[in-house]
Amino acid sequence: MNKKNVIVAALLGIALLYALILSAGATAPSVTADRGTSALDKLQLVNLAHENNPKRTSGFPGDPKFTLTTSFTVPDDGFYLQYVKEGEHTGTHWAAPCHFRKGAACADDLKPRDLFLPAVVVDVRAKAAVDADYEVTVADLKVFESRYGRIPRGAAVIAWTGWGRKWGTPAYGNLDSDGDLHQPGFSLRSVRWLIRTQRLGRRGALGTDTFGPDPGTDLNYRASSLLLQRHRIDLENLIRLGHLPPIGAHVLVGGPINHKGSGSTATIWGLVPPSSRGSEAE
Repeated sequence: MNKKNVIVAALLGIALLYALILSAGATAPSVTADRGTSALDKLQLVNLAHENNPKRTSGFPGDPKFTLTTSFTVPDDGFYLQYVKEGEHTGTHWAAPCHFRKGAACADDLKPRDLFLPAVVVDVRAKAAVDADYEVTVADLKVFESRYGRIPRGAAVIAWTGWGRKWGTPAYGNLDSDGDLHQPGFSLRSVRWLIRTQRLGRRGALGTDTFGPDPGTDLNYRASSLLLQRHRIDLENLIRLGHLPPIGAHVLVGGPINHKGSGSTATIWGLVPPSSRGSEAE
């Protein structure tokens, strides 16, 4: 990304934050020196990413090994630096359309606004606790809307399954004796409904606190393949979803934009306006 694009991205990000604040009923940012604060300070920032630690990171079966080694130290070299070796989809991360579609948009083809989305959190923890292979249904989404209102167009629709508390343990992958995953995900029908009704439009996302939006038993990744088109993305291995309200927050995806990247390990932020707060339960 060249210097001009960086500046444009920064200005666009400020404008989007400004719009978020105004939509929440807050006042415009103050620039007076005597107050020293702005409406931006009223936003609650929630880190939705796990620590990037090879000793605690649950790895998807077959992914490149994640290592973190010390290359330079202050006593020996005058500065400290680590060497990170990992796949693009290690830990908390996001996926670009080219992850599943040849010729589709890669990370460096997307726009900053593709990575800043209104967020809804659909709580299916009770159902996932009973059935590890649970699939979010159209009925789940319609019940959600009856309680909280219509899912915004181009939203990040996040399934809160409760799987995040299993992170770093064998229970996260939940492999059976044949080595097959068992995790909740989105039903193919629900993804089709979100796209057909334009809740997922040119942009938007599916997010989960599991390895991905596909149920673990789907070896063809049909939900991901359907989602990852145009400028839509997915958000995987999220945490602290209880700190987000069911509706009213935004998510902002940070991290490196790799050349021809299929996504990247990321710090994904939840931005919660003053009028909305989550349950803070996990």
